Amino acid sequence: MPEQQLQLDSSAVFEHLWGITKELRQKLDNRFQVQPDPSTQDLQSYFAQTGDAQGSLTAFSGSELDWLVHSWLREPNSGFCNMHLTNWLKPHIRVPHLAYAFATVPHLFFYMDYIPRTDLFIDLEYLDRYYEPMNQTYLNLLADERFQQYHSKTLYIRQAQSHTSLCFTSPVMEETLSILRNVAHEMMDRWLTWVDEAESVAESERAALSERDFIVRRAIAERDPDNKIAVQLFGQQMTDKLVRSLWGGDRISH
Repeated sequence: MPEQQLQLDSSAVFEHLWGITKELRQKLDNRFQVQPDPSTQDLQSYFAQTGDAQGSLTAFSGSELDWLVHSWLREPNSGFCNMHLTNWLKPHIRVPHLAYAFATVPHLFFYMDYIPRTDLFIDLEYLDRYYEPMNQTYLNLLADERFQQYHSKTLYIRQAQSHTSLCFTSPVMEETLSILRNVAHEMMDRWLTWVDEAESVAESERAALSERDFIVRRAIAERDPDNKIAVQLFGQQMTDKLVRSLWGGDRISH
């Protein structure tokens, strides 16, 4: 597709980005057994009370993944879209969680990160093992003039990101979309290898790790400054339900 056409056709960009998340999701489905949580059944297709905004959110859980969210929302008239693929592991291993968020606002925005599950200031082995492999990718994007690093104005959101978090904006072009796709797959492939090779967490430590994971997941969802966009599109009641679904506030399976 020519770059000019891609810049103008917001539907094509949405389908392209959503297609990337489906490719990543297929790799997850090949590795994990998960089941949809009934609490999000009525969110698989939802619509604004007025206007053309719509969305879809489905959450899953399984024996190794505590909470997996695959979602999108969009307002086609403005070209705005936002989608998530977030993977929160159970406390049987201490591998970082894996999170993706792609958006058009209308320029391209993406966030990809391995969410830490320990104190990186003192757990240097964890830092070297899981974040050093990402450092050069982070530096490469930082030096690439096509990408501009995005800094959230919300303190907790910055706090929740690792120092190799890929949080950038860029023009919507074939070449930037290609880079996004390649990096997203590299991160997924690396993460799946980590999961397969991970040492088990001692039973005595799992409850504390699970509690920490839950606090982080809930805080990220509730403190996301972009929740206000969902309120504008879908109203406060629907937004509250969507946010609860991101952290599992209404979950039925455990």
